[in-house]
Amino acid sequence: MRIFNTVITGFMVALVGCGEGTSNPETKPAVPAASSAYILPTEPADAIAVGAARETAENDKPITVAGRIGGSEKPFVDGIAAFTIVDLKVPYCADDEGCPTPWDYCCKQDDVKSNIATVKLVDETGKPVSGDARELLGVKELSEVVVQGNAKRDDQGNLSLAVSKVFVRAGK
Repeated sequence: MRIFNTVITGFMVALVGCGEGTSNPETKPAVPAASSAYILPTEPADAIAVGAARETAENDKPITVAGRIGGSEKPFVDGIAAFTIVDLKVPYCADDEGCPTPWDYCCKQDDVKSNIATVKLVDETGKPVSGDARELLGVKELSEVVVQGNAKRDDQGNLSLAVSKVFVRAGK
């Protein structure tokens, strides 16, 4: 029985490994289960697009923003639950455009500049949450999310969102 389990496990690992490295969003690997502490059970109705948020958000004011995780080759921040989102109106790159990482928007970088925001998951005291956003929220590159929190702007006009609740759109 032990040999059978080893063979089956090896076969499953080989099957999973076959899909790695593909940039087709339809064949992305499954995401881990999310932590319910930060997940909204229903999508907020008042979300605005990332581009609109960059134009209208006020410092330290509540805001709800919808976007897609991406904007660079590595949109997740190591060590803290943070990532970047891009406005849903900006199309990500396709396989046939020669882009191995479609979430970096390599073919639309000029469009990304005015349609990107940094999302930082914070606890009830406003401190950044340590850990991996992918594990805490069950998300990955190109996942569509709606985030609720407070807006922060820097001197260059960059927008960051200190959020405590995230809705992850199904199938995205």
